[in-house]
Amino acid sequence: MEKVFLGNGALTMQLSNFSSSIKNFYALCKPRVTALIVFTAVIGMFMATPGMVPWPLLIATTIGVAFSSGAAAAFNCLIEHKIDAVMARTRGRPLPTGQVSNLETTVFATILGSMGLAILYFYVNPLTMWLTFGTFVGYAVIYTVFLKPATPMNIVIGGASGAMPPILGWAAVNNNIAPESLIMFLIIFAWTPPHFWSLALYRREEYAKVGMPMLPVTHGEAFTLLHMLLYTVILVAVAFMPYGLGMSGLIYLVSAIILNGIFLKYVISLYLKYSDDLAKRTFKFSIIYLSLIFAALLVDHYWKL
Repeated sequence: MEKVFLGNGALTMQLSNFSSSIKNFYALCKPRVTALIVFTAVIGMFMATPGMVPWPLLIATTIGVAFSSGAAAAFNCLIEHKIDAVMARTRGRPLPTGQVSNLETTVFATILGSMGLAILYFYVNPLTMWLTFGTFVGYAVIYTVFLKPATPMNIVIGGASGAMPPILGWAAVNNNIAPESLIMFLIIFAWTPPHFWSLALYRREEYAKVGMPMLPVTHGEAFTLLHMLLYTVILVAVAFMPYGLGMSGLIYLVSAIILNGIFLKYVISLYLKYSDDLAKRTFKFSIIYLSLIFAALLVDHYWKL
């Protein structure tokens, strides 16, 4: 009887360790960032067709993009684990806390990324796979390894990788890159600097501590706020392009007016009177903004007024 209890205890411990490992590897994929990437890619798929995206294609693309994005995030964690260990925002991640090793992360990210690309190649199309691979390299290598530690404009240049998901979704359905997909790309590209700089502003001391040349660290608060305002104005102009070019109707137009007005109000308020609390609220709203404006594109696409 004692052996049975011991066996049950060992089994419970093994299950607990397995569950903990799954959670740690899942955390390496930066699930909230990956979810937003997958969401915008899926919107790109629906925008590419007047009807319904075939379920097999929708599922394959979603899984392929999710796996590839998760792998890129895991490699980002691997490359930056020493920096993450210093910053309050990231020191609780699995690598800095020793919950997973560098080797485990490398193997996990390699397998996950390979699976994602293979799914896209065999079940979607080669164009989408190669575009996804280019996005992977752009984020995990060009941005993380070279741009981020080298220039305060890292997020502007590197933002191109983060803006690719709608193009991936469009290419998955139509096997091409069209102007409509480039417009969605531009929305995310213009959104990225004010989104990330709002975070960098209230985390600037942490970035300075690790020697990361973020714009608030190298050029100061006032300079960063001015550029946030300028990029937000660009974003507002770009966000109206879908309506101006006949890609969307009144539902999107009204949504864009409201969302851009709120976002612009946040950034102008920051510019006039900065506070860390307002910067945090601006950062949080920027995520809501991108989610809702792409959701508005989707609703308008199937129910135009």
